[in-house]
Amino acid sequence: MTISRVSKETGLSQDTLRYYEKEGLVPDIRRAESGFRDYDENNLGWINFIKCMRDAGIPVEVLKEYVSLFQDGPAPQGRRKQLLMEQRSVIISRIETLQNTLKSLDYKIEHYDDIMASVEEELSKKK
Repeated sequence: MTISRVSKETGLSQDTLRYYEKEGLVPDIRRAESGFRDYDENNLGWINFIKCMRDAGIPVEVLKEYVSLFQDGPAPQGRRKQLLMEQRSVIISRIETLQNTLKSLDYKIEHYDDIMASVEEELSKKK
C-alpha cells in the first residue's frame, strides 16, 4: 500500500507518516523495488495505534520506548504494560480536569443571562 493511500485511510499527512517511520514508531516498513514505501496491514495497525495514542496526547518519547520494547521481544512485556498503565492514569486525570472544566462552562452558560443582566444594570448605574 502506498504512502498516499495510507495517508488517505488514516487522515495523517505523508510528512507525519514519514516522521513516524523516522522516529521508529512504525517498524518494518518494506520498500518496493522502486524504493517507495510499501505498507502492509501490520504497518497500518501500528499507524492506527500510534495515531490513537497521539490523539490522546501520549508523548512520542513514550511511544518510541513502547515500540522499542516491543521489538525486543517478550522479555520486557511487563515494562510495556507499565507504560500503558502510566499513560492510562495520565489520560484519566486529563479527563477529570476536562469534566471539571465542562461543569464550570455549563454553570456559566446556564447563568450567563442572569449574570450579564446584573452586570449591565451595575454599569448603567455608574453612567
